[in-house]
Amino acid sequence: MNRSEALEIVKEQLTEHRYQHTIGVMETALVLAKQHGADEKKAELSAIFHDYAKFRPKEEMKQIIIQEKMPKELLVHNTELWHAPVGAYLVKKEVGITDPDILDAIKYHTSGRPGMTVLEKVIYLADYIEPGRHFPGVDEVRELAKEDLDSALIKALQNTILFIMKKNQPVYPDTFHTYNDLTTNRRHD
Repeated sequence: MNRSEALEIVKEQLTEHRYQHTIGVMETALVLAKQHGADEKKAELSAIFHDYAKFRPKEEMKQIIIQEKMPKELLVHNTELWHAPVGAYLVKKEVGITDPDILDAIKYHTSGRPGMTVLEKVIYLADYIEPGRHFPGVDEVRELAKEDLDSALIKALQNTILFIMKKNQPVYPDTFHTYNDLTTNRRHD
């Protein structure tokens, strides 16, 4: 599937604002993929489809999580997490993309996971740092991402975890586990 076909499919699923975000994520993912040795075609498609399920009804996403036996923890955490694993499922089912690398990059772009691949890190960070994002700490992560994906990811995860904690909301376990995995591996390098 080429870029224009993919963008045409995803545009029907998104608001104009979210579509512009998706373009920014795609462009950022391509830069990061080139810099850090990820497959550029997979990065492009993963970025284009990363928010495919973002505007699906919550009840539909909940039913897919239950029906597909996705982790039950999803249901007790912020519904903002749901569109990533549900999106991977729907991209496979509705769009026909079956590449596990692309599907995992979509699936883990909100939570992360221990042992993330370079492609998964690229998509997580591209979503976090694309040019349309403006919030405290994003510029530092942008700078770190130019040199070292893991350092950028650690900082992004720290920012996210602190943001969630300040709102007195529970932090999804995979997000903590991703942070712990990256910082533990960093100490052993």
